[in-house]
Amino acid sequence: MYFDELALSDEVLDALWDMHFDECTPVQAETIPVILDHRDVISCAQTGTGKTAAYVLPLLTNLAYDDHDPNKLNAIIMAPTRELAQQIDQQVQGFGFYVPFSAVAVYGGNDGGAWSTQSTGLTQGADIAIATPGRLLSLMNIYDIDFSGVKYFILDEADRMLDMGFYDDIMTIVAKLPKDRQTIMFSATMPENIRRMAKAIMNNPVEVQIAVSRPPETIHQMAVDLYEGQKTPFLLHYLKDKNLKKVILFAGKKQRVKDLTHMLHLKHVDARAMHSDLEQKERDEVMLDFRNGKVDVLVATDIVSRGIDVDDIPLVINYDVPRDAEDYVHRIGRTARAENSGEAITLVSKEDQFFFHKIETFLHRDIERLSVPSELGEVPARYVPSSKGKERKRKPFFRKKNGRSGHRHNGVSKR
Repeated sequence: MYFDELALSDEVLDALWDMHFDECTPVQAETIPVILDHRDVISCAQTGTGKTAAYVLPLLTNLAYDDHDPNKLNAIIMAPTRELAQQIDQQVQGFGFYVPFSAVAVYGGNDGGAWSTQSTGLTQGADIAIATPGRLLSLMNIYDIDFSGVKYFILDEADRMLDMGFYDDIMTIVAKLPKDRQTIMFSATMPENIRRMAKAIMNNPVEVQIAVSRPPETIHQMAVDLYEGQKTPFLLHYLKDKNLKKVILFAGKKQRVKDLTHMLHLKHVDARAMHSDLEQKERDEVMLDFRNGKVDVLVATDIVSRGIDVDDIPLVINYDVPRDAEDYVHRIGRTARAENSGEAITLVSKEDQFFFHKIETFLHRDIERLSVPSELGEVPARYVPSSKGKERKRKPFFRKKNGRSGHRHNGVSKR
């Protein structure tokens, strides 16, 4: 389906034309008509499917056509992190280039001038507020914000917001909104807590399911079974061998991110850390340098696994196996964007083999296994559950010093 087949405003279509956007993604084709029809929507779609445009385009169209008070806040878009709020704000400005509207981005971690701008935008009735829950609630507690004109309430990455503990904040905000608003919810997963919240805040929503959480085939997924102590030597060998730029290295905890960044610096690798201890200004500087190719390796927690908008990342490495298959999908989804291809490698320690097997089960496939350099020695046997429910092990794969395989017929792909 093409955008000009939808009932979008001429101003929005002009902006899409300028941006060379012609054809809808599946989530856009399914969701935009429902939103234009003023129905509540709950859409299950992962990052990278065009979900932001799926709600921004009809929102801008509805704002252009519907009667609303120009002196009151008309729409609220909620996002879990500052980074995602910033990206949504950028897309709103781009798609709305020809639409007469005002918007304010409301998130923390910035200076006093931003606080003043945000409070002014909310109290004087910006058309659209793009906000993180905590910051909006902080401003609500200080200023008398009039929510009586809000006709559209949108939650992006709702599952992530609940994971981050924002349920009570969201419900406090919802209690201030008019009952007859249109509520739109996007979530990469649809667990029971999301369904309960949808039932509490939505009115007979239309549910849109879009190919939930399967990474695109353009991502070459690989894994390597290692003992914990072999992970860093393998990482250094692989980075040196590939000599790639703009690599994202995911770790499970922020202390691990700090330790890995320090280790990479000692090995003369240009690496920067991204985690929740950084101030917003520091995060912005790191991301700007990464986008501009000034940083070879971005070492990060899951704070950047969703919402980051960098199209030319050739490789994602999972230093630690994520405990949730959805987090794995979001991590590796940072590569192979905008019709590019990419690679994703997961370092699977003996302790993490069960969790990685759950990810393979979720994906309905066995991930290709890489061999290791001979100097690393023998690696753990690959975890394989038996049909009787007890785990069994495949024989380990390692490369002998003469270059021949130590074990060949183990069902494991090699490169």
